[in-house]
Amino acid sequence: MRQGRGPWARRLGSSPWWRGVAAVLAGALPALAFPAPSLWWLAYVALVPWMLLARAAGSPRRAALDGWLGGLGFMLAVHHWLIPSLNVFTVVIAALLGALWAPWGWLLRRLLQGVPTAGQAAAALVAVPSGWLMVELVRSWQGLGGPWGLLGSSQWQVVPTLRLASVGGVWLVSLLVVAVNTGVVLLVVARGARTPAVAGLLAAAAVTGAAWAWAPRPQTDGEVRVAVVQPGVIEGPVRRFDREEALTRQLAGQDVDLVVWGESSVGFDLAGHPALARRLAALSRAVGADILVNVDARRPATGAGGAASQGIYKSSVLIGPDGPTGDRYDKMRLVPFGEYIPARSLLGWATSVGKAAGEDRRRGTRQVVMDVRHGDRELWVGPLVCFESAFPDMTRQLTRDGARLLLAQSSTSTFQHSWAPPQHASLAAVRAAETGRPMVHATLTGVSAVYGPDGRRAGPWLPTSASAARVYTAPTAHGDTLYVRFGDWPVHAAVAVLAVLAAAEALRLLRRPAVPHGQSARTVRAWRARRAR
Repeated sequence: MRQGRGPWARRLGSSPWWRGVAAVLAGALPALAFPAPSLWWLAYVALVPWMLLARAAGSPRRAALDGWLGGLGFMLAVHHWLIPSLNVFTVVIAALLGALWAPWGWLLRRLLQGVPTAGQAAAALVAVPSGWLMVELVRSWQGLGGPWGLLGSSQWQVVPTLRLASVGGVWLVSLLVVAVNTGVVLLVVARGARTPAVAGLLAAAAVTGAAWAWAPRPQTDGEVRVAVVQPGVIEGPVRRFDREEALTRQLAGQDVDLVVWGESSVGFDLAGHPALARRLAALSRAVGADILVNVDARRPATGAGGAASQGIYKSSVLIGPDGPTGDRYDKMRLVPFGEYIPARSLLGWATSVGKAAGEDRRRGTRQVVMDVRHGDRELWVGPLVCFESAFPDMTRQLTRDGARLLLAQSSTSTFQHSWAPPQHASLAAVRAAETGRPMVHATLTGVSAVYGPDGRRAGPWLPTSASAARVYTAPTAHGDTLYVRFGDWPVHAAVAVLAVLAAAEALRLLRRPAVPHGQSARTVRAWRARRAR
């Protein structure tokens, strides 16, 4: 006797509202794999409820809606710490970006509905991860918020997947995670497709094992001693500078190669405040090392740029014993709404409902590799500012330009008691593994961290409760990873997979018999049955 469905199953099936709630919650589930919960293992099954819901949709339109609502839930969960700053606008942004998953929901139903055949299962194992990767690629555009919350980044503390990142970047790790989720779904819904599902899971394990065994590893050739100065939550640029200066003086005699302050660590333009520049130069002489500060201030018009160069910049500035060395990097990729408002004429109202930028910051035009000197030693460093550490292409380019040490100066003080600080600190581990270069993540208020060239921690994190200067020793390395050599090849492979799938779908539609003239689409099945007789 057939058993009836349970009350929850009946409710989901009969009520589009309950189904919508289920889609939002299912989409939010993968956020638990990221810090602070950091349940990294959950990522390999966290997509399963969302995928099962979309594949069981009664129509392609409903599947697309499930994809959209799941995307809304995912974006809201991963960025929920923005709510105090942007209020209801956070939901608006999540809804807009969530729409990117609508085609993915349609694809799930197309390949996994009913009882998938072995061929459909094999196609799903490559097409579903490729579709997910296209969503990650599109939303990684800086104007749409950047690549925060890429699924592969949730594996930042898993050594085998970090090795995989050295082969194909965070993109390859995302492909692996979604492929495993797809294999689990196939094991659940299709007995006849279990052979390709198991084969797919074994292939994912084999790829990871092969990367671990044979992927080229940058060769360590020494070590670098970097001091991170984290003042903690201090109101006002003058008091903050005084605290940073006092903490830095504690480093005298510790033989550090470089001292790194966090984002917005200096609130005044140094050209307009020569006394501050002299204090920093004296500090550099006292500790015997260059100091990398970050100036967040209005810069007057320069002779080269004229009035067009005037405005507020966030700039990494290297200070030596004689003052600023001339090495400066102006932040290129600004945080939407936090540092500028896209299409301000249309979206400027966001300033009235939250803490959106009242004035757009100015952008830099190029990345910079700085020459740090310590005695007779020369160290080439590549700086980034804030969420630029989320962009794989930026650290890859710095590595190709010769950087031996990667740096990110950040400040997440606005989101001090949220998941944002540990999420941000974890990104540097993935960037280090991708490039085979040690990376420093220095913040004003925590979490600060340093990672070796394989992505492993080079020491304990400086938590958000700390106000301290800490010295980290990290190995340096030379040689290029496969990701540095070949770039985003998993993205190109995913595009090729989806192009082949689209061509096959178009061919299938062209071969479908046309509906006879005068008959509705609803009677086409009966017409085909009569023809078969």
